[in-house]
Amino acid sequence: MDISLRAFVFIDSLQPQLASYLATSSQGFLPIPGDACLWVEVAPGMAVHRLSDIALKRTNVRMGEQVVERSFGSMEIHYRNQSEVQEAGRIMLEQLGAQESDRMACRIAWSEVICAVTPDHATLINRQLRKGSMLLPGKSMFILETEPAGYIVYAANEAEKAANVTLVDVKAFGSFGRLTMMGTEAEAEAAAQAAHRAIDQLNRQARHD
Repeated sequence: MDISLRAFVFIDSLQPQLASYLATSSQGFLPIPGDACLWVEVAPGMAVHRLSDIALKRTNVRMGEQVVERSFGSMEIHYRNQSEVQEAGRIMLEQLGAQESDRMACRIAWSEVICAVTPDHATLINRQLRKGSMLLPGKSMFILETEPAGYIVYAANEAEKAANVTLVDVKAFGSFGRLTMMGTEAEAEAAAQAAHRAIDQLNRQARHD
């Protein structure tokens, strides 16, 4: 049966907020700041079990997430040593008979900075998003939506590296990935620029590999 590689992205060092956020929803071993991480998304969804099995048996990586949906399957593995995570990725690609460049390109479905969020708006968002930091009234909000969903984690990590922003929410499952960050207007704009650069870099790598 054919397996489609939707997302395949290596993160060299998980940033503190993102690592902590992922740990709040992790069903497996908790990642910590500084860990290297690999996020993989495939279709059909059940195919992710085969990849998880081979990566865990042949390397020392730890699994933080595995989500099997109707259409897609996603997994997150991490380890302190970058080369161990990269080897797990190499093994998975070998199992698929694929190269990293065979992954789908990342499409930005929506990106916006909303300045000076009102108290009503902030309260509604905070009631819906409960795992990250609270969105404060008066702050600016950067929101991003990507397809496939898994790439949103890389965008979030690179935005946190580049800008002094607060992570409010990140969802990396389903048809679309969604990210919400908070800061001053300048900080939110800097996060948006960093996220766009990260996605552009991923897409350039895919074209040139």
